[in-house]
Amino acid sequence: MIAGEKEVDSWTRIMLLYRSAVEEIRTKIDILNDEFQQTHRYNPIEYVKTRVKSPESIAKKLKRYGREDNIENMVSYCNDIAGIRIVCSFTSDIYKLADMIGKQSDITVLSIKDYINHPKASGYKSYHMIVTIPIFLSDNVVDTRVEIQIRTIAMDFWASLEHKIYYKFEGDAPEYISHDLRECAHIVSMLDAKMLSLNEAIMKAKKEQRDEQKVEQNAHERLNMLINQAKSGS
Repeated sequence: MIAGEKEVDSWTRIMLLYRSAVEEIRTKIDILNDEFQQTHRYNPIEYVKTRVKSPESIAKKLKRYGREDNIENMVSYCNDIAGIRIVCSFTSDIYKLADMIGKQSDITVLSIKDYINHPKASGYKSYHMIVTIPIFLSDNVVDTRVEIQIRTIAMDFWASLEHKIYYKFEGDAPEYISHDLRECAHIVSMLDAKMLSLNEAIMKAKKEQRDEQKVEQNAHERLNMLINQAKSGS
């Protein structure tokens, strides 16, 4: 096999690992969401996006790092070739999901970046995890890295807009646009906080309603029991 063929074969094998890792973790996330729905009657996940970076994107990233474009550097320096984005309704769901994912016995958490409590200067917010998951091949097992991003719908909307602006201006947007983006990020944070507070109020009201219904039901059952006892005595 010539050198070029070897390189193509290695590339194909590496990309198979990344695609498989994304599928494995996506399955775990779907199971967690289904289980949460059955146990708590609530879905913490609005939607999930997955992707494996293209060769062009990988080459650009290595170039920014000042690294040669080869498979060894790709595996060593690119942690986000395989990526999963989980979008939730509320900020509280983000930390619940991160905790559940981290407790999976075959997932190893390598690093965490909490851009929610510590936003980037641009205003970007999200919760990032770099994890590894074992991929079982015919001849060996390979721990493969995946980047997991968890954010709210509002955070995802802001990040999508920021991403488009970043590429439109090639990373050098005018200051007035950057300023407006930071202001929008602040509004997004306030919106997330307000929606979380509203959800907590709704959940509390529902619990109080269930408690009242339970008290009424118990009182009704008690009354029926007393009536039946009185009838039996007579």
